[in-house]
Formats: sequence, structure tokens, C-alpha cells
Amino acid sequence: MTIAAQTELHTVRDYLRYAVSRFNAAELFFGHGSDNAWDEAVYLTLHTLNLPLDRLEPFLDARLLPHEREALLEIFRRRCEERLPAAYLTQEAWLGEHRFYVDDRVIVPRSFIAELLGEQLTPWIEDPWAIESALDLCTGSGCLAILTALAFPEAQVDAVDLSNDAISVAERNIADYHLNDRVHPILSNAFTELKGKRYDLIISNPPYVDAKSVAALPPEYLHEPEMALGSGEDGLDFTHIILREAKKHLTPTGLLVVEIGHNREALEAAYPTLPFIWLDTTAGDEFVFLLNAADLVA
Repeated sequence: MTIAAQTELHTVRDYLRYAVSRFNAAELFFGHGSDNAWDEAVYLTLHTLNLPLDRLEPFLDARLLPHEREALLEIFRRRCEERLPAAYLTQEAWLGEHRFYVDDRVIVPRSFIAELLGEQLTPWIEDPWAIESALDLCTGSGCLAILTALAFPEAQVDAVDLSNDAISVAERNIADYHLNDRVHPILSNAFTELKGKRYDLIISNPPYVDAKSVAALPPEYLHEPEMALGSGEDGLDFTHIILREAKKHLTPTGLLVVEIGHNREALEAAYPTLPFIWLDTTAGDEFVFLLNAADLVA
């Protein structure tokens, strides 16, 4: 198959068609940056050929050198046979216009909080320069901590994770963005190493996949750290910790912003008296909640 492909395929257009055919035949799952075979084929092709990721048309009929063909066939093969997410193959992930280094030590970044930070959490935060301290709990690759620092120029940001591996990846990304003086990775089991610290803003994209969904995850997700996905029978184990402890770590006017996946109904049933504010995202208003410090129970 590979020999025939190297012999018969010549242009970028040829290899894109071939990739889409292979991806569809392999019944791959797409959920780590793209949602279909074509977009994933385009991304992997442009990245592998060191071409601009936003410019395909000028290169479609360009003929490829032998080593370029080999590189493309190899990355297509690994995507199909190993079922690795594209981000692990390229060691990069994008949140909007922001690129982050990733590998299988961290979950592939994907969070609706990222788009909310791009808007500086308007209208819930009226003055972005007034945010002086922030916490990103379950930071993983450090992406949301970095976006928080970019959104709130005066903020010192703590980036907390339980995984030493995740902290290592976060440190690399923090250095890449030249934010070592403002974003501080901390190894901690939730709030345990944050005694006495208070923040104007706490954000978190914690593990929130329920047990039934974890058991049915496609192979692509099984390459991600298990602790970054599942969170008990109903997916809310870590969210319970956040809601129990957050008030002690927020300033009196502080805000808590948490992503909880598809667990809105279960969360509201568990906390019927909490006045959750559900934030609008491109996917709807049931994935990220906001609470004011004053509304949390000590």
C-alpha cells in the first residue's frame, strides 16, 4: 500500500485525498482540534510540510519530494494504526490563535474557558486591569493559565496541577510565552498547597467525564492521562472539591469559573440553592458556570 502510494501519488492534493480515504476507512474519531477527516488531513499535511496552516490553496498542486512523501505517509499511518490524537503527533495544540506544546503527559487542550478569556470574561469583569491574582486549577499544559495572564495584564497567576509531568509541560509553555515572572506552576492536590492564598479569579477545567462515558471513550482519548478525564460515577468528584474549598481562596469580590462538560443537570440537582450563572460559549450555555465568592458557602 505504501509503495503504491509513493509511486502513484505526487501532489499535495493527491496526498490529501489519500489521507481522507484512509482516515474514513479506519473510522477515526475526531475531537482534538478538528471534527472531520478533511480538516485533520489538511492540518497534518501542512504541518508536516512546514507550510502555513492557514494557506492551502497555493500548494494543492505542488509536487512532493520523496522524503516529503515518506513523512506524510508515516504520519498518516501513525494516525490510523496507533489512533494517536493529531496533537500528539505534531506536539502542538491551538486554542484560537495561541499555540501550545503538548505531548501525552497532558490532556490535549480544549476548553470553552479559552474563548471566554479571549473576551476577558466580559461583562462579569468590568476592569481587566483590576485582576491582580488568579488561579488556574488543573492546569495541565498551562494553556489556560497563560491565556489568563494575557487577558489580565496585572495578574499574577498560579498554575496548579497534581501531576509532575503536567507541571513540566506547563513550565515549557510558560517559558515559550516569556511569562515566568507572572505565571507560577505549583504541584498541588487541588488546594492543599495553597493555604492562605486568595485570588480575584479562580478558573478550572477539571476532570469531569462520568464513569459511563469513560468506559465508552474512543481509542484516541485513551492516550490521554486518565486522571485528566474521569471524575467519579457522575463526573463531579473534583467539582465538589472546588465548590467546597473555593470560598476560602477567593477575595470577597472574587469569581469562580468552572467547566463541567455535560453535567449541568446533575450539578444543579446536587446544589439546588447555588445561583449558578451559565456562560454563553460557541457550544451553548450549559458547559461553563460562574459563581461569585459571596454566593459560595464557607
